[in-house]
Amino acid sequence: MPASALESDQELATRLAVDAGRLLVETRARLFAQGLNHWSVKDAGDDAAQTFLMSELRSLRPGDAVLSEEGREDPRRFDGGRVWIIDPLDGTREFAERDRVDWAVHIALWDDDHFVAGAVSLPALNQVFAMDPAPEMPDISRPRPVLITSRNQAPPSAHWVARGLDCDALRLGSAGAKTMAVITGTADIYVHDGGMYQWDSAAPAAVALAAGFHVSRIDGSPIVYNARDAWLPDLLVCRPELADPVLRALWG
Repeated sequence: MPASALESDQELATRLAVDAGRLLVETRARLFAQGLNHWSVKDAGDDAAQTFLMSELRSLRPGDAVLSEEGREDPRRFDGGRVWIIDPLDGTREFAERDRVDWAVHIALWDDDHFVAGAVSLPALNQVFAMDPAPEMPDISRPRPVLITSRNQAPPSAHWVARGLDCDALRLGSAGAKTMAVITGTADIYVHDGGMYQWDSAAPAAVALAAGFHVSRIDGSPIVYNARDAWLPDLLVCRPELADPVLRALWG
């Protein structure tokens, strides 16, 4: 029996995040060397990571459903049970920009009503974050909390929180990179109400929850994954001591 068949779900999630990330780093370097345009780099990265991850999951977890940004709908997920929620390349825009490092690979396993495994890799930084062992929450002491937002524009919720808590601001690309910035202590709060998909936040949420961070909808309710509609309107990830102040800033 191959060693990979003996991997636990968490070991598999972590390995897939790392191996897909290495493939993307190699693919990106080759594509840049060929002088391909922005769109070609994005598409080739998406395709390479999706092909690799689906091949591994079909081989090693053939009975599990998969919900992926780049894949076709797997109707088995509507029956409940085990569903891998993956984003082979989160932050394609950043991936296609030579000097950007804020892109990620997301691997999560949801079983009925909870996460079983989760991992997020930041391949350009050679970093991986997993549910087990979960990252340690850093001790932070600074005069104002740091709020992380999207590169292009901050959603209304970010403006409300920034005003309410007198935040400093930081901008990054992918949702995975933003959430990992909170986990590492680079930022304190990530709030988003512009809409996203389940694969954008599943693995980051799994890792953040395992590490003891607050993760919810912006009304404070838990996020439920593997819903029939893959769209998720909003997300809040923050240090636990900031959850109540953030929610008060959002809702008064």
